[in-house]
Amino acid sequence: MACVLACAFLAGPAPGQETGAPLEVALSPRNANYAIEVRLDPVERTLEARQTVTWRNLQEHPTQELWFHLYWNAWRNERSTWMLEDELRKRSEVDRDKVRPEDWGYVVVDSVRPVATTRFAAPDDGNPDDRTVFVVSLTDPVPPGESVEIEMTWHARVPRTFARTGFRGDYFFFAHWFPKLGVYEPEGWNCHQYHAATEYYSDYGVYRVAMTVPEDFVVGASGRQVERRAHGDGFATHVYQGEDIHDFAWTASPDYEEHRERFESAGLPPVDIRLLLQPEHRRQARRHLAAVAATLELYGTWFGPYPYPQVTVIDPAFESGAGGMEYPTLFTSGSRLFNPEGGGSPEHVTIHEAGHQFWYGLVGNNEFEDAWLDEGINTYLTGRAYQQAFGDTYRKVRYFVPPGTQISGFFPLLFRDLPENWALPADRLDRYRESARSDVPSTPTWRYHPGSAGNITYSKTALWLVVLERHLGWPTVREILAALFERKRFGHPEPEEFFSIADQVAGRDLSWFFDQVHRSAAVFDYAVDSATSRRVPARGLFEEEGGLAYRGERGEHYRSEVVVRRLADGTFPVDVLLVFEDGSESRQSWDGRGTWKLFAEERAARLDYAVVDPDRVLILDVDYTNNSYRIEDRSLFPAVKWGATWLLWLQDLLSAFAWFS
Repeated sequence: MACVLACAFLAGPAPGQETGAPLEVALSPRNANYAIEVRLDPVERTLEARQTVTWRNLQEHPTQELWFHLYWNAWRNERSTWMLEDELRKRSEVDRDKVRPEDWGYVVVDSVRPVATTRFAAPDDGNPDDRTVFVVSLTDPVPPGESVEIEMTWHARVPRTFARTGFRGDYFFFAHWFPKLGVYEPEGWNCHQYHAATEYYSDYGVYRVAMTVPEDFVVGASGRQVERRAHGDGFATHVYQGEDIHDFAWTASPDYEEHRERFESAGLPPVDIRLLLQPEHRRQARRHLAAVAATLELYGTWFGPYPYPQVTVIDPAFESGAGGMEYPTLFTSGSRLFNPEGGGSPEHVTIHEAGHQFWYGLVGNNEFEDAWLDEGINTYLTGRAYQQAFGDTYRKVRYFVPPGTQISGFFPLLFRDLPENWALPADRLDRYRESARSDVPSTPTWRYHPGSAGNITYSKTALWLVVLERHLGWPTVREILAALFERKRFGHPEPEEFFSIADQVAGRDLSWFFDQVHRSAAVFDYAVDSATSRRVPARGLFEEEGGLAYRGERGEHYRSEVVVRRLADGTFPVDVLLVFEDGSESRQSWDGRGTWKLFAEERAARLDYAVVDPDRVLILDVDYTNNSYRIEDRSLFPAVKWGATWLLWLQDLLSAFAWFS
């Protein structure tokens, strides 16, 4: 293939382009630009490519090196850092007993010019067998504000899906497939090795990519198609261009069915939605498209509009391992053959990945070091968006922890999901509990123990954001995130920027909260330690609203005493609810800082039960089963409570099987 110079290749579509036009005004710094020509051999499963990289130095000091990621080298063999870390994970992606010699993948840089020397680096762990970081030493340094252009040729072997990239039969998905620049920061190059539990970080730019594939293959890619030309030899070249994006992914398969819809909503720019669907899922096309449209509208209204003219949704092939992943202006959804409406799929995963177009796509945080800034925030927002768009369907699959949010009948604590107006996958609580103390969240994400990284990044962050919402209110939390979005769009936010914005918007110092949920591994656990209610002699008249009157019968009433304890190091203000046999209630607040507190009441009615945190504000509480205490039938209550749990589990299991009857 002839090399195409960046200045010509990035100039824009040629006459006769199919769709779209380059954005006239740059929305991002556009300091990392790529012009790539790549050819897929679907039989040998190889790529042959050349690329021109144009990079501008945004820092105040020069550099004489360019650091690149070669992600696919994580699967050259079993000794890479990615493979070694994956073996430690509780949910390993790789079944090593099933990996065949032909399943491995790699990328090899054949030439770089102009260049002095090249080398591999392992800045994180010094692993000599890891080749996921490639350093190019330039002949001359690049001064601040100046640009450099280099040309590279390379070839790669496509793996049999690792980390959502690779092939299954004639289905191909290409993610993190080309030599890709790290980010040059004031401290130097931020270019981590590929780790099993982290994702990506890069600068924004313009991508123009020409992909040559078999003529009968359907291609989907980041950006928009600007040209397609057949060569008469059974192959065709598809040219896509994307501006102000920080990565480029693509897919090719002869099996895709294409569906299109135009998103339009008052006050938001229109967006062309392109869905590439597996034929067996064609009846779910409407559901995918509706979920994308809901996300564009809700996130666009909450934070700011989606600025690109298009978004592409990929329904991966069965068992391809490519589902549920985000890339700029393109993402993979996830579905299954038997997929009744109301069960959360494919809507939930579609909303989550579409949401990443905002939190990751537009607000480009460093996922190697602070993955929670997109994964945690987006997980939290996914639940809210799902509930608002499709209703509280997650109640159809209950997660049985007694939250104490509704109190009625014989059971003072109903087994139910999160409280009303919230839809969060049930396993988030369980995963958080697994890893509540495993790492301090402020630790760089790539240093988390591989078995707990996701639990902290996704689950714990989403849950503490729910706590923050219940403490401050949704309007305040939305305003915090909107301010972060506005200030860091097409930028790279740091955790302290988020915390500073939260303080400013809330109008109060929230460091006491962030110190616990981010800067330490504090665990929260409040419990009702004891509750008594005994008959005592009346002491005469009691003042009530409206005048003086006896409370209850003359001569007797009850003194109820409840002891609430803090069993862990985390502190949070909690309410304590006392419910009496006559239906009356007493609610008091506690700052939660002491190790215990006594709550006492005297009134005519006997105490029925007591609950700490009855509204379940603090859903980070690791053991909600100890948050309540009932006076009567105490000896039988645990058995009844957990028996009810198993009965409801059985009910849900039978309901699930009913779908197939």
